[in-house]
Amino acid sequence: MHASLAHCPRRASHFGFTLIEVMIAVAIIGILMAVALPSYQSSVRKGRRAEAINAINAVQQAQERSRSSFSTYCDNSHLSTAPTASQCGLNVPANTANGYYSLAISDETGTGYVVTATAAGSQAGDTSCAKLAAKVSEGNITYGSGTTSVDWADANRCWAK
Repeated sequence: MHASLAHCPRRASHFGFTLIEVMIAVAIIGILMAVALPSYQSSVRKGRRAEAINAINAVQQAQERSRSSFSTYCDNSHLSTAPTASQCGLNVPANTANGYYSLAISDETGTGYVVTATAAGSQAGDTSCAKLAAKVSEGNITYGSGTTSVDWADANRCWAK
């Protein structure tokens, strides 16, 4: 044996991570999650708005079919000569297909109506666009959105695709 090798201490091989390294990795993952999770949830809520938009569009199409058959929109108020929802086949469910929005028709007349989708359940966290609505008045359609009430001036915030 060579003399210089006899005096070298033997190095033990260490495998794995130290506690400090693991804690740093966990901290980094925590910071990334804190940044990414709100963005992800916002994207999911925005995607779910498509359900409300589709439901509102379905009501609009049913109302237009009624208008082509009866020359007027369906009317649940029974205050005009317009056909009722049951007479014209307009079946507006209380909630959208997955239950993320509740639907309502208001301000019904023979020449117009407002259909509103209000966020419900887990979608209620979509505070900036809790309400999506379409207003039809004498053939003109206006889209609106809002938190507690509908703002008819700035629809692109929530209706933009």
